[in-house]
Amino acid sequence: MKRLFATVLVALAALVAPTAAQLPGAQRNVEAGLHSSRAAVAPGERFTIVLRETIREGWHTYWRNPGDSGEASQLTWTTPAGWAVGEIQWPTPEGIPFATLVNYGYEGEVLFPIEVTAPANARPGTDATFSADLYVLVCADICIPEESTVTLSVPVAAQGRDDPQWAPRVAAAVAALPRAEGLTATIARSGRLSVALPNATDFRNPRFFPFSRDVMEAAAAQRPRVGPAGVSFTLAPGVNDDFGTVPLEGLIAFEMADGTRRGIEILAAPGEPIANTDAEAATFSDDYPLLDLEGAPELVAPALSAVALIATLGLAFLGGLILNIMPCVLPVLSVKALAFAGGGHASEARRQGVFYFVGVMVTFMALAGLLIALRAGGEAVGWGFQLQAPWVTSGLALLFFVIGLNLLGVFEFGASLQNAGEGLTRRGGDMGAFFTGALAVIAATPCTAPFMAGAIGAALTQPAGVTLLIFAALALGFALPLTLLHFAPALQRLIPKPGLWMERAKQVLAFPMFAAAIWLAWVLAEQAGAVGVQSLLNIAAAVAFVLFVARWGRVWLIVGLIVLAGTVAVSWRPIVGMQREAALVSEPWSPARVAALRAEGRPVFVNFTAAWCITCKANELSSMQNRRVAQAFAEADVAYLEADWTNRDDEIAAALAEHGRAGVPLYLFYPPGGDVQVLPQVLSEALLIETVSGDAP
Repeated sequence: MKRLFATVLVALAALVAPTAAQLPGAQRNVEAGLHSSRAAVAPGERFTIVLRETIREGWHTYWRNPGDSGEASQLTWTTPAGWAVGEIQWPTPEGIPFATLVNYGYEGEVLFPIEVTAPANARPGTDATFSADLYVLVCADICIPEESTVTLSVPVAAQGRDDPQWAPRVAAAVAALPRAEGLTATIARSGRLSVALPNATDFRNPRFFPFSRDVMEAAAAQRPRVGPAGVSFTLAPGVNDDFGTVPLEGLIAFEMADGTRRGIEILAAPGEPIANTDAEAATFSDDYPLLDLEGAPELVAPALSAVALIATLGLAFLGGLILNIMPCVLPVLSVKALAFAGGGHASEARRQGVFYFVGVMVTFMALAGLLIALRAGGEAVGWGFQLQAPWVTSGLALLFFVIGLNLLGVFEFGASLQNAGEGLTRRGGDMGAFFTGALAVIAATPCTAPFMAGAIGAALTQPAGVTLLIFAALALGFALPLTLLHFAPALQRLIPKPGLWMERAKQVLAFPMFAAAIWLAWVLAEQAGAVGVQSLLNIAAAVAFVLFVARWGRVWLIVGLIVLAGTVAVSWRPIVGMQREAALVSEPWSPARVAALRAEGRPVFVNFTAAWCITCKANELSSMQNRRVAQAFAEADVAYLEADWTNRDDEIAAALAEHGRAGVPLYLFYPPGGDVQVLPQVLSEALLIETVSGDAP
């Protein structure tokens, strides 16, 4: 969303601002010029010039990776014959916050070194004149693209000589450039970047700047820490799905004790964090631009006094009690409470109460232990952290869906329908009670009851033992009401006797289960998009089919399991957070775009498709989106256009009618200089490759 916001800002700037920027007499926000370190150069000499940007106060320009928004400055050169001009060399950038974004760039005056090589046959006594068209995007509250032409003339002499004014300034700019110093660095899958950097504890304001724009979130806090062996950062992954598994390139910037700002280029290899790089939080100066983002240095919370600890335990206990009536948990516990209406021996009820209590306590402690371990490893996690994983969200949605089917009578786990977890074991009510307690805890994690937030917040600042004690008080409060019901026959007698009402109550309780599953599907949509939800629904339908047909005998059960296995095989990737990378990259279709591409002499393939078209999606999955087809398209330089008819589009409808079709799919191939070819509605990999390669009959 932030990247979209940034894109909109830049797009609006590009559309609206140029007119204002070109008004005669308008104040420029960037004054630019070229300057040479040499007053004269000898034939064959290699020397350095600089592009100097003097940026108006309150405005900024951009680094090679602009961060969340923006564009880097660009030079288009016109040079004398034989003279070679190198690429811009980028000084160490600064993080520049704007609203919820963080950009990478420069303020004030900045010098960009550029290496130039004179030809060996350059004639002394002549001047070499360089001209470059400069495009620079300069931003404050708005962004304005500015264009100018910068020029530089350098005399050629038999003996070169320095420019007394600019030689020292250029040398200082070159010396300040970030360099690769061969430092050891690793990037872990958790996002922990660690760098073996001597004397890191003496530095302040450290930050990592990646060379690639998409590898990490620019606006995320990096929480740098330092130690005797170096410095470490906690990075948030960007849009790439291979973060932490491939090398990471960039530079670390920091301010030395004397106020000098330095940058060091690194190449971090995938691996475990380097030891002794996170002993303490890094320090920040009061004028650090990202101080609000990073916050003050981390403080170690003081140990709770005896009174404060008792108060915190009391809050945790009260929060656990109230958690029983929160919407996340109530449907599960209501199903469990119905078990008492079915009668049973008091001794059996008490035994199941113990198992339910143990299930709650064990699951709470397991979650608390995992949370403590993750936080110790540098992860920023809290209550309900497991729901941040798409596979957990999907699993819980399927579990609530299955429980709902069970309550409606679509299938039965066994003699006791009321224990939601009973089907996990053959030991009947005891294990059913245990897993009901476990399920209730997992279902509770999206909710926060009154008094819980303060107790959990305090727990996570304390040593592990105190944290576990506070979570134990929370678990005790949560487990106590239903456990007491198992041990209180007088309370059990308040529940009406068995009858038709029980069956109706169970069926009614199925719908809160379905509602919970729908809510979790919505959460999955935020995590894995529409494709993730589609995969979840596919698997849910297959699960329902298995449970329904299993009643007809073993053969039908085998058939159902085969269907389920096949569905999972084609649907599992999105619900574990892995997206299939499109092998063919498309661009939107329009008649004008087709005409323009054909005028260039390029072959064009058009896919008329829609999200609701089953045949379209089957063709795309089975034939179009694979590497061999993509390679054939690339080798033939085929432009791939998509006409998406998911929503009404009169232009697409007209194109379909032109080719005698009333609906999708429609596949058209325009060979260079030839007539359009209409492909069959059912595609194959071989047909596509033969078509674009010119081998089709």
